[in-house]
Amino acid sequence: MLPLSQSHLTLLDACERKYQYVFLEALSGPATYEQQLTTQWGSRFHLLMQQRALDLPVEVMVGANAEMSDSLAALAESAPEVFAHLPETAGKAASESASESASKSADKTVVDEVTFSQSEHRRRLAFNGYLLTVIYDLLVIDSRSAVDQASQNGDGYQGQIFDWKTHQRSPRKEWLKNDWQTRLYLYVLCETTDLRPDQISMTYWFVRLAEENQPGFYRFDYSEKQHQATHQDLLRLTNRLTQLLKLAESAADFPKVAIEKGLCDRCPFNVRCDRASLAAPTAPTAPTAIALSPDPHQLLQTASQLTADTVEEIPW
Repeated sequence: MLPLSQSHLTLLDACERKYQYVFLEALSGPATYEQQLTTQWGSRFHLLMQQRALDLPVEVMVGANAEMSDSLAALAESAPEVFAHLPETAGKAASESASESASKSADKTVVDEVTFSQSEHRRRLAFNGYLLTVIYDLLVIDSRSAVDQASQNGDGYQGQIFDWKTHQRSPRKEWLKNDWQTRLYLYVLCETTDLRPDQISMTYWFVRLAEENQPGFYRFDYSEKQHQATHQDLLRLTNRLTQLLKLAESAADFPKVAIEKGLCDRCPFNVRCDRASLAAPTAPTAPTAIALSPDPHQLLQTASQLTADTVEEIPW
């Protein structure tokens, strides 16, 4: 079965043609230097948290980057509950709880305070001919409040998803609530466990320190209504993808996004889609720059004729 992640769903929902370019034709647009630095910083922080969760040494990684060291310390201060759930801590608590429960085995009312906790936890769900795939930065399923909630719900298990966001600016909360990462992560956890939607939550921690020098967070609870809405949208998208894949067998292009969505002006594939005229014109950066034609085919032809011998060196 073809795997589908939140990235696949996001792109498919936004622009079918771009989905074709990125995931079927393996094309990609250029990344700016700033984007590369942000991606690199984020990858290192995720690795740092994974190392921390596995109780492996992190001193070298932390010491090599003062900003990352400050971010980790600030997260530990602002979210001690996160670090309390890290596997080595949770594993010790579970072991102690199991020993205590064994000594009270005659008491049938005792509920084991067992916690499942794992960093970079992967889950898959077969859905409508596809394999929905998620990777949780940190997944925690615990029953520590089971005794208090048993009379109300019959069980007290809670599923918590934690995700580390390393953007320098946090997105709007409403946007993130409707983002496919949030929706898919919550949906898959609900479908692959016995947890009800109201027992599940997802928390984003924005770990890269901003002017306030402390990490922020967004927490999203879940509901049966949201679960059913996501289910219907997943059916819609996967059914549509099945139709598109049949179209691709005939070497046909997927439909373009509607111009009214306003996505083409900043898309790296607008030339390939004959939508380059929608992009804002960019002034030449050098006096010898070639005058660019608004015709995308002319742009491609001109670019194909450039060689190292025909491009003048920019003077210092």
